[in-house]
Amino acid sequence: MKRTRSVDASSPLNGIGKQDGDSRRKRKVAEISQALNLTPVDVALLRRMAISEGGLLTDDIRCKVWPWLLNVPTATLPEKPEEVERQNHKDYNQVLLDVQRSLKRFPPGMPDEQREGLQEKLIDIILRVLGRNTQLHYYQGYHDIVVTFLLVLDERLATALVEKLSTHHLRDFMDPTMDNTKHILNYLMPIIERINPEVHDFMQQAEVGTIFALSWLITWFGHVLSDFRHVVRLYDFFLACHPLMPIYFAAVIVLYREEEVLDCECDMASVHHLLSQIPQDLPYETLISRAGDLFVQFPPSELAREAAQQYSQQTAASTFKDFDLASEQQRPDSVLRRRRREKQALEGAAAGAMVATAQPTAARRFVRLAVMGLTVALGAAALTLVNTALEWAPKLDLHLFP
Repeated sequence: MKRTRSVDASSPLNGIGKQDGDSRRKRKVAEISQALNLTPVDVALLRRMAISEGGLLTDDIRCKVWPWLLNVPTATLPEKPEEVERQNHKDYNQVLLDVQRSLKRFPPGMPDEQREGLQEKLIDIILRVLGRNTQLHYYQGYHDIVVTFLLVLDERLATALVEKLSTHHLRDFMDPTMDNTKHILNYLMPIIERINPEVHDFMQQAEVGTIFALSWLITWFGHVLSDFRHVVRLYDFFLACHPLMPIYFAAVIVLYREEEVLDCECDMASVHHLLSQIPQDLPYETLISRAGDLFVQFPPSELAREAAQQYSQQTAASTFKDFDLASEQQRPDSVLRRRRREKQALEGAAAGAMVATAQPTAARRFVRLAVMGLTVALGAAALTLVNTALEWAPKLDLHLFP
């Protein structure tokens, strides 16, 4: 993967000129608003907006969209979360220690009193979810995910979304042992091998393994990224996609750092040290697009045999096939097929134009991404990811669709 210049994640839509970016931002906000106002809500479009360049743009929009991405019916939530019995909870002491060490996860300059109040809520959310779901086991790093939701949502909504996430996307991490977590990490090397056998062989020779990516996976990169804007952008992407998408994103980070890896001393300590330190200026939109493309090219089912266990039988993620939407109105199949046909027509025209004449750099990049099956805004991979996410999404009750 060729190294590209990082773009500031705070721009309206990364890589776009300011005027054009403002226009596209307004258009995207309008599309999201329209999707939310439809009856039933167009969840397929919301997923596409979350995947596409720039994600959901603002925390106010995330407050409205994230519940739909996880199929959490906000209208039926209790007005106030129930009280938590802390002292008798078996995980209280460990949770308290982890939360006390989580200062860097709060915005710089936040008043101590406000931060301490949020830390108290963070403890309550974690213990509340664990108390309701005794099959779940706390792990260090779980609080890094929960705090992200708390900083975007209020305590009531954060509790509901974290509970749904914990019983679905994060379920394998919350087993009594790390067997399934290690199994998911085993998908990393087959992805890398498909794209860059040289990097794969170098890492194998160094015997570095995959443990360097453990904190990336189990915290959805929340623990290792210092800029909160980057964290929530990734959460937009992950919430809209297949539960294994974080491992694909981990792979594209390694592939992006190809030159650094191959220039490193070929020993476990050196390679592990290099890879465990994530650069903070990554081109996030490019990597998100690449991760989506790799997922389409090499779906988990294709990599399962190489991941050392039978994927279809071992992980909770593999049992999500029964998660479909309960209303045909909510399924975007016909819309997505139409959009795919339109996109393929555009790709054909663009490819023909590229053969006929030299094109500007931006246009060449667009065509290249289109040929790969992924454009930043409306690519085929984004549409495929929407389809896949819909198949894996927790079920919505019929009463949500009057």
